[in-house]
Amino acid sequence: MNFDEYCQQKAAPPGSSSYYALRQAPAGRQPLLTALFALRREFEETVKETSDPTVGRTKLAWWQKEIAALAAGTPSHPVSKALAAHLGDGVNNGTKAPASSEAAGAAAVTAAIEAEYPALQTLLAGFEMDLDQARYLDYPNLRRYLQGVGGTFATLVARATAQDPAQAAAWAAPLGQALLQAQLVAELGNDARHGRIYIPIDEMQRYNVTAADVINRKYSDAFIEMMRFQTKRARDALNTAIAALPSGERRTQRTLRAQAALALALLDEVERDGYQVLHQSIALTPIRKLWIAWRAARQR
Repeated sequence: MNFDEYCQQKAAPPGSSSYYALRQAPAGRQPLLTALFALRREFEETVKETSDPTVGRTKLAWWQKEIAALAAGTPSHPVSKALAAHLGDGVNNGTKAPASSEAAGAAAVTAAIEAEYPALQTLLAGFEMDLDQARYLDYPNLRRYLQGVGGTFATLVARATAQDPAQAAAWAAPLGQALLQAQLVAELGNDARHGRIYIPIDEMQRYNVTAADVINRKYSDAFIEMMRFQTKRARDALNTAIAALPSGERRTQRTLRAQAALALALLDEVERDGYQVLHQSIALTPIRKLWIAWRAARQR
């Protein structure tokens, strides 16, 4: 298995939402985007599927060294090898450089990798928050997590295809935060089974819902009201972020737009199912994902 195949299986197996969102990107950038999605999945698995925080920190420390190795040109993991191969894909606009410019081209590729190094570090630090805390006192504290993980990742994705990568963070980060917020709504039960609740403590207190209620899968009128609020906030954030995409970038951001449309459809499904997210995973069918992603990517 080569590194591209590894990334495809890790990040976007057939039928997944990521699979359909990535297929909307330009063909030449799909390998890079798939590698980015795979890296996020590696980080996520490291912190969310590791019961011992000490083991999690050891694994994150390894990834910190691997990101540094990527920047130095000596990656060893299939995902970082894929990033090394594809981060510079657009340097020569897909054309073969003449021999006289090969050195300059190699330098440009190195620069492209080094340019994303701080964002990769920030993304890793965002996931490290999962080892530091399992609860968040209030929404401003949760927003730090949304920014570190969701905002940073969406910015990386956006810059891969943006017409103006330097400005991408301004509009991509809010969209990434909203995407993660929607994900946390849909995955509340699964996250709770892993010991994490991403609804702020003060908001749970406002609705008189306890952590024990969530962990023990206790549904109530109070829980439904709380989830109605969480769902509306995520939906509003998504719609606001989508509307804020610059007109000149709408065609370049087909993957993020497809993700947003899929997230909105999933929130609708969660709402339609009465917010029954504690005991089950609510999901869209593959054929519905295909249609939603395809349509969203082609809307003006």
